[in-house]
Amino acid sequence: MSKTHSSEDFQDKRAAFGAMVQSLRQSQKLTLKQVSEASGLALSTISKIENSNLSPTYDVMLKLAAGLDTDIVSILDGASAQTPKPSPTGRLTVSRRSELPRLQAENYLFEPIATQLKNRLIDATYATVTARDISEFSAPIRHGGEELVIVLSGAVELHSDLYEPIRLETGDSVYYDAAMAHAYVSVSEADAVILNIVSGANMTEEILNVKS
Repeated sequence: MSKTHSSEDFQDKRAAFGAMVQSLRQSQKLTLKQVSEASGLALSTISKIENSNLSPTYDVMLKLAAGLDTDIVSILDGASAQTPKPSPTGRLTVSRRSELPRLQAENYLFEPIATQLKNRLIDATYATVTARDISEFSAPIRHGGEELVIVLSGAVELHSDLYEPIRLETGDSVYYDAAMAHAYVSVSEADAVILNIVSGANMTEEILNVKS
């Protein structure tokens, strides 16, 4: 794939994401100010995202979801935030890797799993880690819930605000409180791919209470 095609594809994905955020906000008749106050994000940040002038980090996406009273999947696929919570009994969905939605964010390429199911108790996402140095992050990620990360290919280094950097090879895993600031960088020749699983009760409330 050429660099020009890659750049155009990235811009298209950023534009689609911004349009989804705006559509969800307008469908609820919310102003930018109201979403800003509910999410803890600056009004200018939300405006830039809606106008395709800013690629959100994962924690920003979580806060946006909280501010719109929905979840990340609903933002990614543009579904209604008013979908009633179904009974979990018998729910099942199959996700084909080749059919997963893709979202380019700061230093990660996310491919969320099981996007067909709303109001899930866990969020699972494949993430390709494109960062090569912690200095590439404007800020580390932190959010509510607990997080399990499994390295599927390559090697990564986990940086946090409580521990020294930890190197993880293919097959290694790490489990932690996601309110701890954290970020991953690839330390293998090719960009590493990780499986990121987040779980937590009342995540919307927790996300809003986490300071960036």
